[in-house]
Amino acid sequence: MADHRPRHRVEGLQRQERQLRQPVETGGENAVSHGVDIGPSRGPAPPDNAVIAALTAALDKLNRGLMTLSMCALILTALVLTYSVVSRYFFNAPTDWQDEASVFMLVGVTFFTTAFVQHHRGHIGIEAVAGLLPRRVNAVRLFIVDVASLLFVAFFTWKSWLLFHEAWVDGQTTSSTFAPPLWIPYSMMAAGMTLLSLQLLLQTLARLTNKPEHAA
Repeated sequence: MADHRPRHRVEGLQRQERQLRQPVETGGENAVSHGVDIGPSRGPAPPDNAVIAALTAALDKLNRGLMTLSMCALILTALVLTYSVVSRYFFNAPTDWQDEASVFMLVGVTFFTTAFVQHHRGHIGIEAVAGLLPRRVNAVRLFIVDVASLLFVAFFTWKSWLLFHEAWVDGQTTSSTFAPPLWIPYSMMAAGMTLLSLQLLLQTLARLTNKPEHAA
């Protein structure tokens, strides 16, 4: 059926449609999310202090490398467990190393990615009162949270290095027949928590040195 609408009305509707699509295509503030973000992730703004900004950028590069390594380890863990199941149930050839190998890799994946997630403020937090507080009060609250988190993580880091030292000196192993040394997971846990402590320290220093409009 032919469209008998005047040409100027059709052009007007097309122009309105383009205007509505523009914020979505350019990623404006009112862009509509369709559930899948295929664009590059935007990290937080760099700190105002040049030294802290340089240290943050260097730590971010290290965290990105560890994130890539962790993704590979996660895929390898899935392959190891799949091989174990296939070998046991289809070829009647059980293995005794897959559990420890998988757990050790998952420990590395868990702790090596914590600093990267913290850099993007991606850890789970309760923001029930964030919208009820004034901006300045909320900035103070966030600073207190960062300091408290830093103290807890620093204590966790210290205990992790103690566990690593004890496992290394005493030659501790798992109780299985495979018996891999326990210093391997403890070292990854300690290294990951150290990176998380550094990340929290840099973010806390950034809050102290940033300009007021960027500190919140």
